[in-house]
Amino acid sequence: MTLFSPQPGIMEIALYEGGKSKIAGRDDVLKLSSNENPLGVPPSAQEAIVKAASQVHLYPSTDHAALRQAIGEVHGLDPQRIICGVGSDEVLQFVTTGFAGPGDEIIHTEHGFSMYPVLTHMAGATPVCVPETQRRVDVDAILGAVTERTKIVLLTNPGNPTGTRLSDDELTRLADGLPTEVILVIDAAYAEYAEGYDGGAALATERPNVLMTRTFSKIYGLGGLRVGWGYGPQEIIDVLRRLRQPFNLSELQMAAAEAAIRDADWLRDCVALNRDQRARLTGALRQMGIGCDDSDTNFVLARFADAEEAGAADQALQSEGILVRRVTGYGFPEGLRITVGDADQTGRVIAALTRWREGS
Repeated sequence: MTLFSPQPGIMEIALYEGGKSKIAGRDDVLKLSSNENPLGVPPSAQEAIVKAASQVHLYPSTDHAALRQAIGEVHGLDPQRIICGVGSDEVLQFVTTGFAGPGDEIIHTEHGFSMYPVLTHMAGATPVCVPETQRRVDVDAILGAVTERTKIVLLTNPGNPTGTRLSDDELTRLADGLPTEVILVIDAAYAEYAEGYDGGAALATERPNVLMTRTFSKIYGLGGLRVGWGYGPQEIIDVLRRLRQPFNLSELQMAAAEAAIRDADWLRDCVALNRDQRARLTGALRQMGIGCDDSDTNFVLARFADAEEAGAADQALQSEGILVRRVTGYGFPEGLRITVGDADQTGRVIAALTRWREGS
């Protein structure tokens, strides 16, 4: 007998499990399971953290004005239409709880971010999962799933763990096909790695029902500080601000994020490194007969013959101190998601898989 009854949907939430970071008995572990930046934290952001540390006895700014201004200047966006959160996850939570509830539906695709059904259940709404086609978002499947109960469509673009991306034309076709009362959320956590892609900024500028979310956790190397942001129509942003805790970001977080986003040289270097090593890893996998799509992210989804072979490859990598991500929960029991590292790290992965392939 239980004394307390949680709100509907809460007990449907599966606890999130992050990528492994340790292997017993090894001190040379290479963690490629969480899509972290192999170059680490920008020196400019480290300096900003040290400087801000002396002020942590003071309450932080409640309006995030300096950070929003920096984001706006770098991306050419109106700072008044930007909201900052504890990672983009929090911004996504603002959207789901602000615009959906019991009796409503929120659409996501089968290989979308695992937090989508969690956030939907938190809002008391019903998650609707639509199929993808060959590891790519199917616009027609999404549009076909829309009902009078649909309030939000959550779209990861580029996808995780697929690494694939809807073209700008297909993204526009999706926005055009949705009813104006349905909010399209373009979750563009990996946008900086996708050449020529604005993350949905133009659509979020022009459309009354499109919101873009971004993060500092990936290319900016600030995953441990948890900073994200969203941009969209003023009407939507005004609602989200009413849900945001006034002190949700510390001065350390904001100072680091502002320094990082203004560091154009750092961004350029990270993009170049990822582009080169991603191509190298993709080519090597294909030469070994391991399937993988072209990726627009900082990881590659390696596809093996079946779940058993994927498990064997995973164990072989772990035996050499390398951690990657099994993605069975994302619908790919035959897959391993491998974060793109620097040249030495990528070489280590290729060598380990080559030895496994030759010995299997």
